[in-house]
Amino acid sequence: MRTRRAAALLALSLSTTLVLSACGGGGGDAAGDAQGDAPTISVFGTEPQNALLPGNTRETGGSKIVDALWSGLVAYTPEGEVENVVAESIETTDSQNFTITIEEGWTFHDGTPVTAQSFVDAWNYVAYAPNAQSSTAFFSDIAGYADVAPAEGEPTAETMSGLQVVDDRTFTVALSAPSPVFETTLGDVAFFPMPESFFADPAAFEENPIGNGPFRFESRVPDQNVTLTRYAEYGGDDATTNIGGVEFRFYADSEAAYQDVVSNNLDFLETIPGSALIDNIYQQDLPERNGNQPYAGINTMSFPIYEERYADPQLRQAISMAVDRQAIIDNVYNGLVEPATGVVPAGVPGYVADQCGELCTFQPERAKQQFDASGFDGPIELISNVDSAINREWMQAACISITNTLGVECNFVPVPTFAEFLEQRQSQSLTGLWRSGWIASQPTMEYVLEPQYVTGAENNDGLYSNPEFDALVEQGSRAASIEEAQALWAEAERVLLQDMPSVPINNQAAQFGWSERLDNVEMNYGRELELRTVTVQE
Repeated sequence: MRTRRAAALLALSLSTTLVLSACGGGGGDAAGDAQGDAPTISVFGTEPQNALLPGNTRETGGSKIVDALWSGLVAYTPEGEVENVVAESIETTDSQNFTITIEEGWTFHDGTPVTAQSFVDAWNYVAYAPNAQSSTAFFSDIAGYADVAPAEGEPTAETMSGLQVVDDRTFTVALSAPSPVFETTLGDVAFFPMPESFFADPAAFEENPIGNGPFRFESRVPDQNVTLTRYAEYGGDDATTNIGGVEFRFYADSEAAYQDVVSNNLDFLETIPGSALIDNIYQQDLPERNGNQPYAGINTMSFPIYEERYADPQLRQAISMAVDRQAIIDNVYNGLVEPATGVVPAGVPGYVADQCGELCTFQPERAKQQFDASGFDGPIELISNVDSAINREWMQAACISITNTLGVECNFVPVPTFAEFLEQRQSQSLTGLWRSGWIASQPTMEYVLEPQYVTGAENNDGLYSNPEFDALVEQGSRAASIEEAQALWAEAERVLLQDMPSVPINNQAAQFGWSERLDNVEMNYGRELELRTVTVQE
């Protein structure tokens, strides 16, 4: 049964809903005729943080667009298995030296061919530290990376020695040590190819990005939308023939997006807002056009460890144990998700349940004892963007639990947009806990642990550092087998959870909805609409 306090919280979230940002009309009439008679569909999105460059895109608003504009060497099935796309073959005998051959016939949207050089040049550009790309560290396993992105000092080279072009369709990759998951990582956006036009004029390219994927760039209106049209010369055998284009439409709040889906003015919404999860209202509002699908994602709250008052792990553990996760799941998610028992989401290969023990369960007495012993001087702030579904609701519920358990004032601080929120996180300007959910868009434990928590990693916004944890993650990435690697990463996760730089809340499941126009609606591994199979009923 929902408590009165939780019910009041949900009512408050409805009364404070932000208005819809200026954007175009309905999903059907505004669609246009991008490719013959094939219609364009409209999809919920958020303003990308950066220009649409694969090597500098790590957030969901930009990633879903980049995924439609580009295709990589490999991709992931809905089950997280690796399948070749641009790659014809990826061969190795020792998990350290790889020969990659790309298929014939692939072209960029400007008509130029996709070659081995397209990959090598793109990877070198992203890895080269002066280019300041957010995915630089994804190339750290390649021999010569330390020369282009040294830990200290200036680079001594502009290209990695481990990359060599053999011919137009073949290149080799030498790693600094064997990696059991290198081939798996190649589906990440960081490894996408780039055309010669990018290197000739990067600024012009940002205004008109050119990929090699099933859709090509049409237009971008800041804070409103990005529109793509189908690329008729797409080289993959997974090309969609059902839709002529996609409009990624940006909203200031998912409540407005939800109402547009209900009224058939938006075609797809990937996350139902919390107000519509109460008693599964969304299933009544969207009969036969809704879904609920678990995926490899997790909700967490991260600490600003650079703030002295959050430096004590005992305090961070106390706050974790003060959060009643089951109450949040029952009252906000209507029981549709499961509590998190570690930082690695369920569904990631190698996942180990109950890594956190009591530290990720509601332990009010122990939490209060540890909190009082820390001498913490409140209040506590929980911070999140509010232009995506349900963030406000679950963090407000966490605040209520913290206040009731610890007797300290807890306040929710909203940030209007995801892009603004990320800027504040990455500049270390936040002084409270922030929402830090993670989607394992690469199906490996390493992808969850390394980018977020290894010392100096690109997404380690709280500046957490533990040499023991770093060493275990590194040992896993150099293991002789995937089984050995997963055991080392599981050990690293246990070390991390004792430090508690982030509070695991719940494993994620997508509750999504679509307009009456769409049929054959499925979600892919990365929690995005599967554009290859969706169809439109006209």
